[in-house]
Amino acid sequence: MSRKLLNEELNRLTTEEYKDAEKLPLVVVLDNVRSLNNIGSVFRTSDAFRLSKIYLCGITATPPHREIHKTALGAEESVDWEYFEETTDAVHALKNEGYTILSVEQVENSISLEQFTIESGRKYAFIFGNEVKGVQQEVVDLSDDCIEIPQFGTKHSFNISVTAGIVLWQVIHPLFYKQLK
Repeated sequence: MSRKLLNEELNRLTTEEYKDAEKLPLVVVLDNVRSLNNIGSVFRTSDAFRLSKIYLCGITATPPHREIHKTALGAEESVDWEYFEETTDAVHALKNEGYTILSVEQVENSISLEQFTIESGRKYAFIFGNEVKGVQQEVVDLSDDCIEIPQFGTKHSFNISVTAGIVLWQVIHPLFYKQLK
């Protein structure tokens, strides 16, 4: 039988230590995500994987907000974020900073997630879209590529916070252990 670890045994960083810690060269862009719980969940996932930043765009709410905090559990304090009224402006800013832009969307000629690998030394931005409409077509058009999660049931999508967790773990786990452990 295994004993569940206490919080103080997990060796978690403080918010201040997190701010100073090395981050992975990955950012998340939320394109008009409407659910405050989804936003908070993405903050929490971004903190867990020590991502560089989150770009909140369009109708995506920004901290501080009680409903974001409910699922972020304080990650909105540790993860850097920036707001853009238009997602396309965020994408242009990221391109100017040398990021490879990847929309997570079901499109023609998408890359199946298990086929995608990030290259060491490159910076990546992963765009996750609205719960109903997905990533805007004009944002898809600006993307360098699109990634799709294979699915085998009757539904055609995952919840955005689940999608973010699946995609981010799949693409970063090889780097995560090499760079941050």
